[in-house]
Amino acid sequence: MAQCYDLIVLGAGSGGLAAAKRAAKHGARVVVVEGDQVGGTCVIRGCVPKKLLVYASQARTAFYNAKAYGISAGQVEIETATLLRNVRTEVDRLNALHVELLERAGVNLVHGWGCFSGPHSISVKDRQDPDGVIIEELQGKRILIAVGSCPSRLSLAGAELAWVSDDMFQLKSFPKRIVVVGAGFIACEFAHILRGLGCDVVQLVRGHHLLRGFDRELSDVVREGTEGMGIEIRFGCNLAAIEGESGAIVVRLDSGEQMEGNGVLLAVGRHPFLQNLGLEIAGVYSDGHRILVDEYQTTNISHIFAVGDVTDRCNLTPVAIDEGRAFADTIYGGSPRMVNHNLVASAVFSQPELATVGLTEDQAVEQLGPEAVTVHSTRFRSLAQALPKQGPRCLLKLVVAKSDGRVLGCHMVGDHAAEIIQMAAIAIGMKATKADFDCTMALHPTISEEFVTMF
Repeated sequence: MAQCYDLIVLGAGSGGLAAAKRAAKHGARVVVVEGDQVGGTCVIRGCVPKKLLVYASQARTAFYNAKAYGISAGQVEIETATLLRNVRTEVDRLNALHVELLERAGVNLVHGWGCFSGPHSISVKDRQDPDGVIIEELQGKRILIAVGSCPSRLSLAGAELAWVSDDMFQLKSFPKRIVVVGAGFIACEFAHILRGLGCDVVQLVRGHHLLRGFDRELSDVVREGTEGMGIEIRFGCNLAAIEGESGAIVVRLDSGEQMEGNGVLLAVGRHPFLQNLGLEIAGVYSDGHRILVDEYQTTNISHIFAVGDVTDRCNLTPVAIDEGRAFADTIYGGSPRMVNHNLVASAVFSQPELATVGLTEDQAVEQLGPEAVTVHSTRFRSLAQALPKQGPRCLLKLVVAKSDGRVLGCHMVGDHAAEIIQMAAIAIGMKATKADFDCTMALHPTISEEFVTMF
């Protein structure tokens, strides 16, 4: 006989966990269904393990820069096998912590892959055999879909020989030469991680610049940093095929050119994970790519909801968390709340780091017109780079409305950009003006002081 719950949550990622715990706090009887480790993309194969690799990459660079400060560190060697093993250990610790937090919140956890067997019912299949035997049946008054997204693969011969971002954290060690395919934040971050750890990296880009969707001036600074690290960027490249075997890969371009490497990383984006959910059985509508929801996370079926990457709106961990909590507060807390997707800070943990909040220069001009926007910017070498004399200069940029002086966007490329923009996001959210920035006393010597001293 199927167990009955007030809420069934499909997926134990950031959005699902946040919704489950908040709903339980409001008194709902909740179960989470997850076939993988608990924590989702961010904890298991995304933000957290990736950032640990970023720190490792930066640590190696810091050793080389130490000579400028009179510190002799000798030959720097890194055992990527040890690094990756330690990262996986930390992921396992976080998985156990999230399981414990669910228990403390009074949320049941069912290990397996869930799919709809009816509008109010979920069949759970063995996580070792997602196409096999049903191990449990669940009934829910409401169901929340929070299954996230997965890496996209190119449809070309030999694509199975390449890695996607999920695979990088499961490698025993990083090889000597890697071809990275893509121009987005995942491609750029991994290219910099791998190069910082001593790998030879070639980055293949289909278009003609990096980080489409970000401020072009900022992305050009990231390109400078990429090339300064010794990464070879090849623009205007289209893959035709991948050949060879593990450890000895040949990448063929449609131009006829070919290049060799010990591995290929396809970092060409992510897409909502809709496979084997049985959405049609429950009558849930998707456009073939994502699940469509309204401002309260509701699908076309009034008792079925969706949050996070599976809706493909603003695919960031903090957004999924807020969507999950807003759903629970609205449905179970008697406090209807919509999520503001219009002002979300984001970062690329490249080297140098890029972070941004609010409108880019192009977006502001498009919305208000070129005569209604003023841009203040400054470029300089940070004090941290004064002695090593390496790396591109920082770029700081404010986009301001001429009519009332309100700061519409705050952008930065440089050390600690994400930490700085997080605080700037508060000011932007409170509709601070350029005059408010100007009357703020600078903290010297820092990078961030330039935001309150630029003309």
